[in-house]
Amino acid sequence: MPEGLSFEGFFKETIDFFMNLKKNNSREWFDSKREDYERYVLEPSRAFVKAMGECLKAISPNILAIPKVNRSLFRITRDTRFSFNKAPYKTNLGIYFWEGSRSRLECSGFYFHLEPPRIILGVGVYIFPRNSLDRFRLAVVDPEYGEELSGIIDKISKKRGYELGGKHYKRIPSGFDASHPNAELLLHNGLYASYEKDIPEELYSSRLISYCWEKYYPLAPLHRWLVLMSSFKLD
Repeated sequence: MPEGLSFEGFFKETIDFFMNLKKNNSREWFDSKREDYERYVLEPSRAFVKAMGECLKAISPNILAIPKVNRSLFRITRDTRFSFNKAPYKTNLGIYFWEGSRSRLECSGFYFHLEPPRIILGVGVYIFPRNSLDRFRLAVVDPEYGEELSGIIDKISKKRGYELGGKHYKRIPSGFDASHPNAELLLHNGLYASYEKDIPEELYSSRLISYCWEKYYPLAPLHRWLVLMSSFKLD
């Protein structure tokens, strides 16, 4: 952990807050617990972003770690306009460290998700924007870049506890060879890998930084491939 950064972990009260929010998902309850939200969720989250962001620079020097809501910190309010679920608040903590010039969710990054009783650590792009999806497909079947990605995914698949995600379509897109060795990847509209576990004791101490680092590190090649994909010169 870089010197001079102060992160001492989350609190038991952080977990209590989200567990109680699941039972009392209303604006009245949240307003009555706003001080708890600030103290036990936002404050340690900001410290985590600063500390984890510095560590991730060893993997990606241009990583963006901005300890603000709607930047590295996902907002807790839900957009209920087009949802049958009208609960006003998310019952999880989401944190994102991203790299690239697009809007954050269009860029590859490192994701931290706390939703008691589980924690999820992920790397990649959840959904590609349209022009990135086209480039991804071309890269997947490119002899050089496709082979590199295949090797990265093969190594991840052999790591215990990791899962590959982003598969969405049922048919190979028009114009692509269904017999290509990487054809399965053409069914993706995003590409990410994740590690999910029961909340570890490290959550409550500064050791959470090294815990996350150990889980993120094997996924760094996938992140680098996705970041560089935007500059691939494809035939």
